[in-house]
This record gives sequence, C-alpha cells and structure tokens, in this order.
Amino acid sequence: MSFFKKLKEKISKQADTVTEKFKHGLTKTRDNFSGKVNDLVARYRKVDEDFFEELEEILIQADVGFDTVMNLIDELKMEVKRKNIQDPKEVQAVISEKLVEIYQGGSSDASSELNIQENGLTVILFVGVNGVGKTTTIGKLGHKFKSEGKQVLMAAGDTFRAGAIEQLEVWGERVGVEVIKQAEGSDPAAVMYDAIQAAKARHADILLCDTAGRLQNKVNLMKELEKVKRVIEREIPGAPHEVLLVLDATTGQNAMIQAKTFKEVTDVSGIVLTKLDGTAKGGIVLAIRKEMDIPVKFVGLGEKMDDLQEFDAEQYVYGLFADQVEEEQE
Repeated sequence: MSFFKKLKEKISKQADTVTEKFKHGLTKTRDNFSGKVNDLVARYRKVDEDFFEELEEILIQADVGFDTVMNLIDELKMEVKRKNIQDPKEVQAVISEKLVEIYQGGSSDASSELNIQENGLTVILFVGVNGVGKTTTIGKLGHKFKSEGKQVLMAAGDTFRAGAIEQLEVWGERVGVEVIKQAEGSDPAAVMYDAIQAAKARHADILLCDTAGRLQNKVNLMKELEKVKRVIEREIPGAPHEVLLVLDATTGQNAMIQAKTFKEVTDVSGIVLTKLDGTAKGGIVLAIRKEMDIPVKFVGLGEKMDDLQEFDAEQYVYGLFADQVEEEQE
C-alpha cells in the first residue's frame, strides 16, 4: 500500500471536521508548495540531480529551513536509490512520508498533547512578542477548555502593553472566563500570585497566564519571566506545567529567530503557530521542529473560535498533499 493510501486510511479514523480544517487552512501553502512540486514532476522524465536541485529550491522557498532541506534531500536521494525509483511522480509520496518522519523524529516528545494535571490546577504560561496573536490564542484555548467542561481562569500578566489587559478582558467576556488583573504597569509576578490564589479558591482546573513580550530588552524580559515562574512554582510545585511560545507563521524565518531567543530566556515546552492559513510558507512547522526540537502543540487555521487546532503531523502532511492523496484514492 502506498504512503498516500496509508495516510488517507489513518486520518479517516479522525473527525472529518479536523481534516477539513487542515485541508482548508493549508490552502495557500498547498497551492504554493504542492503546485510547484506538481509542476516539477510534470517537467521531468526521470529523477536526476537537476530534479533534486529544483526540489531543494522549492523546499527552501516554503520555509522548511536550510538545514532541514539538506537532510531531507539526502534522505530522499537514499530512498530513491534504495527503491530504484525512476518515475518522478513516485517521489511525491516519498517526500510526504519523509516530512512526517522529520516531524516525529525529533529527540523531544513530538506529541501535541498538553501536560494537563488530572488532579489539581494546571498552569499554562504563554510567551511571545506583541502582535503574534498571544491574547487571541489564550482566548481560543479558554473556549476549548471551557467547552470540555473545565473551570478556567485567565491571568492578565502583560501589564506593560497599552490595552493588553482590556484585550484579554474582552476575550474573557466572549468565552465566559474570569480574568484576574491588576492596574496597568503592575508587577506581573504579583498578578500571577493573585491569579493562583483565585484559582485555588475557585477550585479551577486551568489557569492561562499572559506575559509581556518586549524582546527589545532581553535582559529585563528574562528577569521578568524568571520572577513570574519563581512565584508560580513557589505556590504550585512543578508549575507552570506548560510554557507555550506563540509565533506568527506569516513572519517565516523571523519566527525562528524569536523561537531561538525565547528558548534562551525560558523553558519553552511547546509552540503555538498562529495564522498558518495566512501564509504560503507553511514549511516553517518543520523548520521549528527540526532545528529547535520543540513540538508544535497548536496551529491557527482560521479566524473562528475552533480554528485553533491541536497539531497533527499526518493531518498537516495531508493538508499539503490533499489533491494527490484524493487523486490516488479515486
């Protein structure tokens, strides 16, 4: 059975709505990346060095990342040789198979599942620069947890950006979740302390904590995040249970720079990649996974409340190659 058939079989066991969201959300990347691969396959009669050179260029343009592309091309060449593949059309299934392997082959846990505590409070800390969709992500995750029947609170820890507290409050009202706050300019660690006391008093299951994202002053940001984490850990040993870095997929390689910087200043446990539906360079998912060795936990695939989806490597690759997968099914 070909990889495309196996892929279709595997994702057919999941909800159709999830498959549709990945397919629709990755339209721009699919049109760009998959369209170029189709064109490449149509122009070549055999798989040779020129074919691989052009494929290399397509992958780099999709923001897969230079090092990741080099490794991928080497592995593809070996696989083509091992399977004695002559027809370029057969390479498409091998590419998709290798993309799944790249994602699942990192040394850290590639699972998109969050570290939710079965008993007691789960504290999730959100970090990231201003403008990446951090507050929107917190709001959407608040909605997700609430719809699962969990008691949720939000902490307005971004006390420096004008309007950040009000923006979180708007989301809190929209999804029916209480926001713990202090005045603008307050100490973020003091907000976290208040939020934890409130969460304990209300027997909350989940506490979603916003933080400031002023990367231009890395030293201050590091001290601030360290203090916030210290307060959280003192009140709840082992917390925060997740530190999620929110990145904007449309910024491409700039998102990689942000990921590297935040990895230096705090223990990032997962990535939330927003606005994936707004970019034609969705290969950034693989670059982050391979080069940063941090799992992507959620991806933003649209504007709706439920368009923030748990990342799934197979659904992602299906979204990239949906046309070929369905063509083979027929």
